[in-house]
Amino acid sequence: MIETATKVRVLIVDDSAFMRCLLSDLLEGSGQITVVGIARNGIDAVAKNMRLVPDVVTLDIEMPEMDGLSALTELMNTRPVPVVMLSSFTQSGAQETLEALSRGAVDFIGKPDSPLELQDAGLRQQVIDKVLQAATVEVSKLAKPVVMPANESKEVDVKRPPRLPGRTYKEQVRVVAIGTSTGGPRALQEVISQLPADGQTAYLVVQHMPKGFTRSLAERLDSLSVLTVGEAENGLIKPDHVYIAPGDYHLTTQMVDGKAHMQLSQSEPVNGHRPAVDVLFHSLATIPGLCKVAVVLTGMGSDGAKGLVALKANGVYTVAEDASTAVIFGMPKAAIMAGGVGKVVSLQSIAEAISLGLAGGREN
Repeated sequence: MIETATKVRVLIVDDSAFMRCLLSDLLEGSGQITVVGIARNGIDAVAKNMRLVPDVVTLDIEMPEMDGLSALTELMNTRPVPVVMLSSFTQSGAQETLEALSRGAVDFIGKPDSPLELQDAGLRQQVIDKVLQAATVEVSKLAKPVVMPANESKEVDVKRPPRLPGRTYKEQVRVVAIGTSTGGPRALQEVISQLPADGQTAYLVVQHMPKGFTRSLAERLDSLSVLTVGEAENGLIKPDHVYIAPGDYHLTTQMVDGKAHMQLSQSEPVNGHRPAVDVLFHSLATIPGLCKVAVVLTGMGSDGAKGLVALKANGVYTVAEDASTAVIFGMPKAAIMAGGVGKVVSLQSIAEAISLGLAGGREN
């Protein structure tokens, strides 16, 4: 549970009177949150955000007159405020949610299909924690989205830049592992859009996100990168690929006939998460020499800290995002405090730090 000195002031925006009532009762019942107002659509939300000055706005995506995405843009242009989106667990809902996170939303809550779902104590606490967590975010860290340059396409020559004549890659694929949570989709856009295709390196990513949403995340990142980005599947790890752990599945690595493979499992959640960063990191730590660089980006909690310690002990170049850019400094801070981090850099320097680690750079 997140402790706050004063109650967090929340504006609830939803066209459904039932959802407004449900959320209001849930948040007020925490004793840490006060609902200062409700709005029925985006136009109402923008006006009340200015007048009521809430600490956090919960914002439905699907609304009449002005939808959630348009309202989010207006909120950020008029009076920036931490926003938690309410999203349906559908493919279109996932795509809209990723767009909202790119436009500056802090996090999202999956909209329950029935009120019975919100009777679950764990789910109720998760909703409360996300709102309280959003209240701690500095709005200035909600950076502008990474945008594909005009007219750029994902043709083969874009995704596979020509290699030097006579250059071959016979050695084992080298792996870069990345773990992140809240604020991660935007951070991953920044990092992965800067990574080159070198014919040698594969990237394994754990982003705390529900089933279905990770596919949309992979598709979005694929549109921004010269690398091939997709959800991880059981099988061979190939260079110039970014593999995103699917929601509700742990991602691990193993050697098969001398080659690195991925394996998915639905074993018990670790650190309250499935996928969990620690699961990936610990599996890589059992294969000496495979993981060359490991990175922890923005996120709440401590997932990844213990695994990063194990990787660092095996000589892996370890990196954490600096507090100056991390939307939530929890995961990087926990890794640093545990002694697992060799280099701390801003989000904008993560890709450069990865390149340095792959080149055999020394941690400072």
